[in-house]
Amino acid sequence: MKQLSDIKKIAVLGAGTMGPGIAQMYAMGGYEVTMWTRSEATREKAIASLKAQFDTFEAEDLLSEPKETVLGRIHFALTVEECVEGADFIQETIVEKADAKKELYDQLAKIVPKDVIIASNTSALNIFEIVPEELLPQQIICHWYAPPHVIPLVEVVKSEQAPQEIAETAVALLKKCGKTAVLMKKFIRGYIANRLQQCLNQEIFYLLDNGYCDAEAIDLACQASFVPRACVLGIMKRIDFGGVDMTYNNFKNKSYAAPQWDHVPQVLQEKIDAGDLGIKTGKGFYDFTGKDIEAVKAKRDKQLFEIFRVTKKFMDDPV
Repeated sequence: MKQLSDIKKIAVLGAGTMGPGIAQMYAMGGYEVTMWTRSEATREKAIASLKAQFDTFEAEDLLSEPKETVLGRIHFALTVEECVEGADFIQETIVEKADAKKELYDQLAKIVPKDVIIASNTSALNIFEIVPEELLPQQIICHWYAPPHVIPLVEVVKSEQAPQEIAETAVALLKKCGKTAVLMKKFIRGYIANRLQQCLNQEIFYLLDNGYCDAEAIDLACQASFVPRACVLGIMKRIDFGGVDMTYNNFKNKSYAAPQWDHVPQVLQEKIDAGDLGIKTGKGFYDFTGKDIEAVKAKRDKQLFEIFRVTKKFMDDPV
């Protein structure tokens, strides 16, 4: 199986929401990257996204090389075969549809050598139930978070049939590309961060549906308490500082009961029915009407870069 020193070329299959950012980070790690997508329109959009992302990174002084040099490492292929030819590591990031992924992996099984590491970016699917059995010894998941060129986290988990070494190689590769790679012991739907976020979502919509507060109050409460604290202490170390016995007593005394849902939260259904889908429609729980959406997203990225710079200092020198 490929080792870190063997990896020279990376293939990124899919150039939609996640593909360009993922390709950028691999290219910034010094790797030659070839991207593939079915649609010419998606390819052109990906090229535009890459140029805009590199402009942002240049403005934030986050490039160790000229942007033209790094961007020059990213190429596009018209077919899957052309994209993966000579690749040492394959990152799949196509649409989250089981049929589409099965079709792609059936194709990969016929053309990819046995020593090439194949990673899926799937968020909701169990890819290990979809890929052909013969690919399982080389199959892992590298789960990135959007926007992938900004959010440091990538969760890594291997199939049961794959050796531990290929997961460790993937972690080393991601770290070389500037990511915070977290190695999981075994697969579970939602991984770590998404499962925690889903727990928060259940409580958020319980509070909203029952009229305890509004969306802005929830955000202010989070921003002024456990969210910035987590930048320093995380979640588990916070328990140590607060006292393991306090957390024990909270469980023992049943001081909290999680809401149980047997239906979609009303406030969420109302947003869907109204077509208020968030920033992409101009309105969600906040109103972005009349605002330059690209400027709003650029401001978001700038502020995320700033907070992650500070967070990295804390992670590099933990309490």
